[in-house]
Amino acid sequence: MLHHTLTFSSSQDTCTNEYDEVNHWLRATWKGFINSQDATRGATQTLEVLRITHAPYLLNDNSQLVGPWFDSIEWLQQEWVPQATTLGLRYVAHVMPADANADITTVAMRHPEQVPFELQIFRQVEEAQEWLRSCQEKK
Repeated sequence: MLHHTLTFSSSQDTCTNEYDEVNHWLRATWKGFINSQDATRGATQTLEVLRITHAPYLLNDNSQLVGPWFDSIEWLQQEWVPQATTLGLRYVAHVMPADANADITTVAMRHPEQVPFELQIFRQVEEAQEWLRSCQEKK
């Protein structure tokens, strides 16, 4: 299993990227308070793992985040999304933080044509996993 963890301001603020060989997906798990600079570093790390694995499935788990996740939607749209798509990403299960009002879903809901892969938003990790498994069955 491929496993990378970035630790930010404190040991509780992390982004872990793991390639799950059993389920054939990349899981990005975010914990604690992540500022914009750290979010960019973590998302860039996710791209690095995608370069190695070419995983078409991403479980982006923000369920353990505190505070705002990412305030640079433009960076995601202009930099991250095109790179991830080029690396083979086709399905993203995005698990929202428990206290989230808006994050990447803002872009997805307002401009679905700007998201070149299937993106589904979830409140529970288990639901996101089920959806990714159903995407694999469609192949």
